[in-house]
Amino acid sequence: MGSLEGKVALVTGGSRGIGASIVKDLAANGAAVAFTYAAAAEQAAAVAKQVEADGGKALAIQADSGDPAAVAEAVRQAVDAFGRLDILVNNAGVLAGGGPLDGIELADIDRTLDVNVRGVVLSVRAALPYLRDGGRIITVGSSLADRIPGAGLTLYSLSKSALVGLTKGLARDLGPRGIGVTLVQPGPIDTDMNPADGESADLQRTWTALGRYGIGEDVALTVTHIAGDGGRYMTGSAVTIDGGLAA
Repeated sequence: MGSLEGKVALVTGGSRGIGASIVKDLAANGAAVAFTYAAAAEQAAAVAKQVEADGGKALAIQADSGDPAAVAEAVRQAVDAFGRLDILVNNAGVLAGGGPLDGIELADIDRTLDVNVRGVVLSVRAALPYLRDGGRIITVGSSLADRIPGAGLTLYSLSKSALVGLTKGLARDLGPRGIGVTLVQPGPIDTDMNPADGESADLQRTWTALGRYGIGEDVALTVTHIAGDGGRYMTGSAVTIDGGLAA
């Protein structure tokens, strides 16, 4: 029996990259997992199929985290499908508008804040009426909230820094219900958004103490640990998984 047997999780942005790894690991540990995707329908279907082939339960839900109505509907569908909600993982995020702030388009600013900040707030707000006492809210941020090692990352780092305050505030608000609220901050992880063979990959490796990229499973294992008994006395804090980038 898995450590999360009988639990239900909702993961935003779960069709690929870190999100897909989180979905698979939560399911492998016994949770029934609903997850959202914005546009990658085939990838989402493949993730759900893999979970079910491995004996787990998964539900893919099309929902753009920048759309308030879609966020609320995704929560409703997850609860309707599995009957409860114990774990919310806010993973969906975008990287838009790199470079100096005065050169970033307004549309990119709006999109970044809509998904990376407002989408997380709305996801939590929609989930709270259903989230069980003693549950978990885990948000995937970025180590760039702690340290910015190069230029051109202002907007993205701003959006991830906002999650620090959100996590601490929610921890105080939800402590009486026994709900743990934790921020997980990955560094360079090999994903579509930041591939290990990308243009800046060699530079990013030099920023880390370990000299290499991580993989999605590195983040997923930590999320699953926090979602289970390992996180029962954790709240209001951040866990950094960055290979020593912030060291």
